[in-house]
Amino acid sequence: MTARRRENPEARMPLMEHLRELRGRLTKAMIALILGGVVGYFVYDIVWEILKAPYCSLPESEAVDPEGCSLIVTGPFDAFFVAFKVWAFVGALVSAPFWLYQLWAFVAPALHNREKKYAFIFAPLAGLLFIGGAVLAYFVTSLALTMLFGFLPEDALTFLTIGEYLDYMVVMMGMFGLGFVLPLLVALLNIAGILPHAAIAKWRRVIIFASFAVAAIITPAEPISMLALAVPLVILFELAELFAFLNDRRKRREDPYAGLDDDEISELDEELSPLEDTEAGPETGKRT
Repeated sequence: MTARRRENPEARMPLMEHLRELRGRLTKAMIALILGGVVGYFVYDIVWEILKAPYCSLPESEAVDPEGCSLIVTGPFDAFFVAFKVWAFVGALVSAPFWLYQLWAFVAPALHNREKKYAFIFAPLAGLLFIGGAVLAYFVTSLALTMLFGFLPEDALTFLTIGEYLDYMVVMMGMFGLGFVLPLLVALLNIAGILPHAAIAKWRRVIIFASFAVAAIITPAEPISMLALAVPLVILFELAELFAFLNDRRKRREDPYAGLDDDEISELDEELSPLEDTEAGPETGKRT
């Protein structure tokens, strides 16, 4: 053990030290994002072809030209903004392990050993859930666009700008990914003791309604995307509630008073202790 650790066994830091640490972590994360954006610059054409594929899969009757892949540009800066968004999108994905580690390194000293163990499990799981949500949004997009464009008259042409389409794809993939991670945050809050299972069960109907409401807000005005997001959200929240139930039951077995609030009175044994028994009054027939 180092001398610094012996002097400060709880690894406490003043506020200014925390702010300096946060600034250093954010700086490193920004450098990682910039370097990831450089990678995005070199793979821009490949990534754009992948992002454009759902639009290219639309029926010919719903595209601008018979080839089905025409996106128009309406301003001189559209090309640069589209390229910049793709660079940033790739940069965030490529550098995700590094900037997630910076976030973890800032938060980890405040966690207990058990919480750190769970975090090592949940961090990769969060990444998998985010990727799963983004992939689902990618495949749902073509179905959603087909339904939306299906309301057009037969003689209408689909003039979709390149910026609008890219924004639509990034928002859909990002919102689906974040939506899939939210139930995991509920489980983490339960592990930390902030959100007990009783509170989750009490608000179950509100959570289900909110899942459909949020899905309807962040997805286009058609049922396919809404159901594709809302139904997995409800299932994941139910799994998070089941985890919270099992975790709270385990805590109660290990510590029967773990679920009590600070101002709540615990249940006392009704039987008299030996000292109380010997000091009972004469009316009980016991020795005083």
